[in-house]
Amino acid sequence: MAYHNIPSDDIINQTAKALSQNGINAFIVDGGEQAKLKALELIPEGAEVMAMTSITLETIGLAREINESGRFNSVRVKLQGMDRKSQNAEMQKLGAAPEYATGSVHAVTQDGTILIASNTGSQLAAYVYGSPHVVWVVGAQKIVRDQADGLKRIFEYIVPQESVRARKQYNLPDTWNTYPSKILTVNREVAPNRISLILVKEILGF
Repeated sequence: MAYHNIPSDDIINQTAKALSQNGINAFIVDGGEQAKLKALELIPEGAEVMAMTSITLETIGLAREINESGRFNSVRVKLQGMDRKSQNAEMQKLGAAPEYATGSVHAVTQDGTILIASNTGSQLAAYVYGSPHVVWVVGAQKIVRDQADGLKRIFEYIVPQESVRARKQYNLPDTWNTYPSKILTVNREVAPNRISLILVKEILGF
């Protein structure tokens, strides 16, 4: 299966409906700029926000808006000013339970399940429970048939590309490869209006 194609409107609409039935507020937009505006509509000015590392957020300019505009209380900016050796416990708590957590995911099944892979798991605590508000921006090319297909997408499609990206960004050796050490599956959200997912009819991220 090709993992870089935007599916039909019928599949996108079906997926959004399934997400809503599973307790996740789902929105559909046409492009990255609309996704950014929708996310900013969901995150009130002045809120404490952790913009997780995400090519999608960087591409649409949402990470920059959160971290550099001065309109938000950026957890990432705060963390950058702290010392990992002496303040590690405090830094972990800040990242695990911000008021708002925003980022992306790696696969969304047509029946409304979400898969997120991570090497360290640093973003997962906020997504699972720590943050009272979670906003995900997701390119519709990440929609897959089912969980098995989502795992295949992660291991066979995302890992090779993320490995290349990380080698370049962090000046790592050509032999280095990332690994999805921890994979979160979200089947349902029980807290009303806690999670919002913006499906974008545009290829964003891997």
